[in-house]
Amino acid sequence: MSIIFQNVRYLTPEFTVAEGSVGVEPPENAAGATVIDGRGRLLLPGFCNIHTHLAMELMRGYGENLSLQDWLFTRIFPFEAKLTPEAVYWGTLLAIAENLRFGTVSVTDMYMGVDTVCRAADEAGFKLNAALMAPVGADEKSEQPFAGALAAVKAWHGHDDGRIRVDSFIHAEYTTGRERCLLMRDIAKEYGLNMHLHLSETRLEHEECKERHEGLSPAAWFESLGVFDVPTTAAHAVWVDDVDIAILAEKGVSVAHNPVSNLKLASGIAPVPQMLAAGVNVGLGTDSSASNNNQNLWEELKLMALLHKANSGDPTVITPKEALRAATLGGAQAQGRDDTGVIAVGKRADLQLLNVDQPHYAPCYDWLNNLVFAAQGSDVVLTMVDGQILYRDGEYTTLDVEKIVREVERERRRILAAL
Repeated sequence: MSIIFQNVRYLTPEFTVAEGSVGVEPPENAAGATVIDGRGRLLLPGFCNIHTHLAMELMRGYGENLSLQDWLFTRIFPFEAKLTPEAVYWGTLLAIAENLRFGTVSVTDMYMGVDTVCRAADEAGFKLNAALMAPVGADEKSEQPFAGALAAVKAWHGHDDGRIRVDSFIHAEYTTGRERCLLMRDIAKEYGLNMHLHLSETRLEHEECKERHEGLSPAAWFESLGVFDVPTTAAHAVWVDDVDIAILAEKGVSVAHNPVSNLKLASGIAPVPQMLAAGVNVGLGTDSSASNNNQNLWEELKLMALLHKANSGDPTVITPKEALRAATLGGAQAQGRDDTGVIAVGKRADLQLLNVDQPHYAPCYDWLNNLVFAAQGSDVVLTMVDGQILYRDGEYTTLDVEKIVREVERERRRILAAL
């Protein structure tokens, strides 16, 4: 379906705001196109949420005011042990609905049940990079536990003209041995997959790694194993030092910055200004709704732009352009999607439309400042993926949200009764 946004403000590839008309696959004669009035609206590239655990929607609010280790071992892991493919399916759909509501068009997910997660995203019309996970406790040296996951690679990687991609996966240095890391590296190379992993999320993780590996940090250890020889997104990177940042820059590793989750779990503040100065590609992630507690990337955007000013004592660090780039183009590049992230001829129509005809946008001296510091996720009135409107004015075109919420509640009650 051809769509024309008329009389609309829009974000250009140069991160300026222009005004005019934007066509989505417009025919030579646009008379047959659907016209959307863009007055009082601003069109942006859809956001890319490059680190989350979608089905953990089921655990929103379940483990609060705990350290990361207590949170994992006393709340999250026991709950996850009771999950079924059906629970993962409904939790994933709920998270997709939430991401769409806040203008996100693509997610990098790290969770169990890759086939189930891909099926949910496919039904929703959503873009997804899904982590290739092995069962917990699987033999480090064996590929046998990956039989089902590798079948999912063949079934889903590149599905629907690349809308769904599969990533190789290493949870973290502290949960993954050398042989498993080498196996996941080799799987990524063989099947042409990106890699997704957690990196230096906490001080304890970072320091204990150096004790285990003769002074090597997680970044240095992964580099020594050749893990970074494939395109990699490293989530968190809170405790990386200058040597680590140099490794990430040299190897082209993207960093998924998760400021809300890192603050909530008291993990720390990632040195993002230093990463950007070194040329590291930085994108934004929400992490799961169990550690955030939502999938609203607009909150991450604003916090990225504010947090590092206070932390550094320098109000000039992290410009609005840098923050917006992280939420859009930086995330798309991390996902291996070079056909999206900007509004330009020939790019995918992955878009979000904001209602900017509201008091909190007036007056406007600079649109980028307003977008980063004044905009709210609730301002999103339309989200489009590959030219298809999936969310508009409170309604979803591919999701029955009332049913999804009911099923999530049913699964939540079942799991709690089994604990």
